[in-house]
Amino acid sequence: MSADEAFSAEMQAGAEHEFSVRLKPKSHPELGEILIEENLFAIGRNEPPFATYDRELVAELSRRHARIFWEGGALYVADLGSKNGTSVNDVAVQDKPCRLYDRDELRLGGTLAYSVRITARKAKPRRGGTLLSLTLTPQRDDLGLQPIVVAHFPFLISKTDEQFARYKEASPHQVNYLSRRHAHLFLKGGAPFVEDLGSTNGSFVNGTRLDERAVALHEGDVVGFAGSFFVYTVGLQREAEVEPTLTKFVPPPEPEDGTNGDRTTFVAAADSFLDIFCVDPAPVQDEINDEAVPAGVEIPHPAERERGRAGHLAHELHKAFANGEAGIGKRAIRWGLGGLALLVVVAIALYQVGSTEREVKDLIAEGEHAEAMKLADDYLVSHPDDAAMKTLGTEALLKAKMPAWIEALKAGNFDAAAAALTDMKTQAGHNADAMALLGELEWIGALEQFIATRGGPDAAIRIYEDEGKIKAVLQRWNDDPKAHQRALALIGAYVPAFKDAYAEALTHLRKLESDESVYLAAIERLNANIATELGQDNPQALDEVLNDYADKYPRLAGLDRLREDLRQYAALDSAVRTRRLGPLVGLLDKVKFSTPPFQEQLAKLVATRLPAPDVIAGYRNATKAWRDGNAEQTFGALQQIPNGPWSDLVAAQLEHRKAVQQQFKELQAARGGKGYEDKLLAFYGMLDADEDSWFVRATEADVRAYRDKALARANELGNHALGLWRQYHAAGAIVGENRLESGISPKFRAQARLLADAHADMQQAMRIYKVLNADIAAQWTKLGDELDTETELQRRSLQELQAVLEPAVLKAKLALIGGRSDEERKSP
Repeated sequence: MSADEAFSAEMQAGAEHEFSVRLKPKSHPELGEILIEENLFAIGRNEPPFATYDRELVAELSRRHARIFWEGGALYVADLGSKNGTSVNDVAVQDKPCRLYDRDELRLGGTLAYSVRITARKAKPRRGGTLLSLTLTPQRDDLGLQPIVVAHFPFLISKTDEQFARYKEASPHQVNYLSRRHAHLFLKGGAPFVEDLGSTNGSFVNGTRLDERAVALHEGDVVGFAGSFFVYTVGLQREAEVEPTLTKFVPPPEPEDGTNGDRTTFVAAADSFLDIFCVDPAPVQDEINDEAVPAGVEIPHPAERERGRAGHLAHELHKAFANGEAGIGKRAIRWGLGGLALLVVVAIALYQVGSTEREVKDLIAEGEHAEAMKLADDYLVSHPDDAAMKTLGTEALLKAKMPAWIEALKAGNFDAAAAALTDMKTQAGHNADAMALLGELEWIGALEQFIATRGGPDAAIRIYEDEGKIKAVLQRWNDDPKAHQRALALIGAYVPAFKDAYAEALTHLRKLESDESVYLAAIERLNANIATELGQDNPQALDEVLNDYADKYPRLAGLDRLREDLRQYAALDSAVRTRRLGPLVGLLDKVKFSTPPFQEQLAKLVATRLPAPDVIAGYRNATKAWRDGNAEQTFGALQQIPNGPWSDLVAAQLEHRKAVQQQFKELQAARGGKGYEDKLLAFYGMLDADEDSWFVRATEADVRAYRDKALARANELGNHALGLWRQYHAAGAIVGENRLESGISPKFRAQARLLADAHADMQQAMRIYKVLNADIAAQWTKLGDELDTETELQRRSLQELQAVLEPAVLKAKLALIGGRSDEERKSP
């Protein structure tokens, strides 16, 4: 297992733990370790603890040198364009963050080198007062800016993100004053911080321009970005108690004074440190804002009151009419009066046009959401592009219909939830904005139904059942996670009761993402291991592999299916290797693989190593006739099997069955005569209980009739087997050098015969005991087990030498060892 896999598995196994990072100095041990417990750590010559070091030691550090951060359960370091660079294991960190692993070497500039140590620690209990969201409320209400709710961190301030780029048409210069990576908001110790990312026009907190260090934000602080346009008051929403496993969302509070109540709240989606700390290969030059120069701009302090829209308009009118000559001013007044009259006419027309919008607003305010929803949808039939009405219709629809959907989802009644969603889609048939949000609810319903069907978020991952479903759920989210977050947060702003369903869905989403990174990745590696071992004809190695996965991944279900398939495959593979046509055809009739790796391997066997279908069909027909006692039909079916790689075994089976048929006829002729009992037991002993089942049944009655003699015969066979077994050991068991011989030495032949005959005698004796339902002496059971074990050991050891021994020699040695079939034992 690689380092990242091991680390991910450790995180999965210990979700109640957090992780600490220690930087152990290698170049200057006297500096001591640096302990990092936060998810973002700043490196710079003025950052702690570097600011306390001798200036010579940190001379090669830049003011904004690098950042170490956690993202998606992994640790990264990002270089911030430092002068002397950052490297990991002597490889420079360039425009993208670099993953850090335990025991990596991190070098800052040319003087400071550290060993990275990652260790688990007990998670700190979550206390009351946890920050739920941060709201940025515009200081001025005359600019058309929307409040921004930041419910997830980190959050990037960027000219390209929708919350700022949406103003580009109305205020292009103000948007261009922002940088692509201007600043970011993040949490440290549970508190919000803002850090400027080296922007052209700067970031401000309470009128003070930020330097390279992050600054904590408090309730009522004023933050500004790139000048006096994007200026906001900070509001912090906290909670009293929080269930530790859930992500919470709180919509922005309604204004107490009723002002700005018609403004839409823009819910900002979380960004990623991996994006924030990437370096643009060809950065776009930002437009310089002269008022962003510290001496030329004054960001209002929270204590200062902002003038409203009317005051700002009066100020602008005063500037327009007070400047210039008096005559020009009078003419402007005359033109202004005419323009005012025109404005009145236009206002009256707009009032009439907006009457439906006002009626919908009034209905929503009165709580008549169903009526407002219908009125809005009817209006959109003839005005499909009316953005304001689509917004109002969406709000009315969600407030009218979503409570029933939420209750059905909470109760686990997914059919009712789906029906409620279908009804909402019907009611919003002319509202594209609403339909997009309903698509998000459909995804949440599918996610929750999948989680419930599996038995909860912590249920086992069922191999070959859950992988595709998990990937499908995650793919829908991953196609545009920011857009999904914005849409779901917007729904939560409309319907506060949705916040719990949203939080639970995000919790389940994170669990599935963790399962994908740990368990689905493990399943992919397991499939690759199985394919490799089967491809190398080494199925016996898979027992250890499966046991290892069972230990490492306790939530991985379905390994028993793989073990059963492995058991079937091992038997099939053994029959193929030893060319046992009868057992092979019997196995092919019974084997049924339920897992993809073994199904694929069976297809390969069919194409390369198994007998042709006509051979299998012919042998199957012959065997059925033989078991039915129809000898002549059996012989005819075997003789019709076409020539090919398995023809020699077909011929051997034909001769064996002819011999059995002939001896059976001779036995019937000798019935009642002298020596019949010995002939009966000898014939019975040569039969294969499976292949020769008709003849076994035909002679069982006579064998039972001669019970005493049969038992004596079985005991005699046992004693004979015991004597051969002792001779085998006295002469020295077959060892590796005997098996490795390029030919068949006299010693190997003699020892193999002793083992094969002892094993055959003991099997015959056991068969007699079984037919007679007689008690078997403990010594014979023990001897039978010893002979089975030694025979199987010798066969397996020989099969492992197939790459070394000539096929003909291997086949002959296996035949001498015996233990599998009469035709093998009779081969030379």
